[in-house]
Amino acid sequence: MPELPDIVVYIEALEKRILGQTIERTRVVSPFLLRTVEPPLSSAEGKTVVQLRRMGKRICIGLENDVWLVLHLMIAGRLHWRARGAKVSRPRGLAAFDFPNGTLLWTEAGSKKRASLHVVNGEDELRALDPGGLEVLETDLDRFGAILTSANHTLKRALTDPRLFSGIGNAYSDEILFEARLSPLALTQKLTPPEVARLFAAVRSTLTNWLQRLRSETGEGFPEKVTAFREGMAVHGRYKQPCPRCNGKVQRIRYASNETNYCPNCQTGGKLLADRALSRLLREDWPKTPEELELLVQNPKRIPDKTGND
Repeated sequence: MPELPDIVVYIEALEKRILGQTIERTRVVSPFLLRTVEPPLSSAEGKTVVQLRRMGKRICIGLENDVWLVLHLMIAGRLHWRARGAKVSRPRGLAAFDFPNGTLLWTEAGSKKRASLHVVNGEDELRALDPGGLEVLETDLDRFGAILTSANHTLKRALTDPRLFSGIGNAYSDEILFEARLSPLALTQKLTPPEVARLFAAVRSTLTNWLQRLRSETGEGFPEKVTAFREGMAVHGRYKQPCPRCNGKVQRIRYASNETNYCPNCQTGGKLLADRALSRLLREDWPKTPEELELLVQNPKRIPDKTGND
């Protein structure tokens, strides 16, 4: 899912192309995309774009008469800048917004259509869509710490909760926790003040560094290679690859369709965190260290069957 650095770069690229331009036509081909009825999407046609704004992981396009288009790309949604009148091709194509100087094309990979478009009137309706998370690049340590410790969650869950922190998702939370040398399963209310300060510094440095890097990569072009797995990431998407800090193997915790990547040496004191799916199978035989896991992988006969027998 595009996160804060990706969304900011999208908005900066859009500002260069559609700010001050008039939406000539809107074309939605996916019946699942539009989530509002009033005002109708057609009300955006003929109106000029007067501002763009990030709200969490959403892109907000402000039009004349205080009409807003709110785009939530979700996991697989992506934006593309094409020649005016570009075709919206199914099944990936969701919608297109035609301007005098080009077309903003919206696509989504995969069969699960999760991306959403809301059309709202005024700031009150716009704020109703805001999960309310803290803007981490616009706050101080005290406020960050207060939000972080307001409930006792794991660090991974807290950082990715849009009601707590704005714009951080699965990918950059992995990078932040690696930079802070903290376990993704550490509990927020058990952190020491120095650990909270270290995490705050890691949040700001990680997001700022990646924002600068993506700006540099995009240049004057449009960000066409938005992905959760980027070259240069320390741990995210790098399972079994060497840690750039200690050269140990990056490990992971899998849950549902997501996974958390971390370095045991740098973040958990050498302890291997239990992978939910595999640890349920292995039960008490779950390895405690990366070395034990490697031995288990090399000797698969040690993995018990579903009855618990070797």
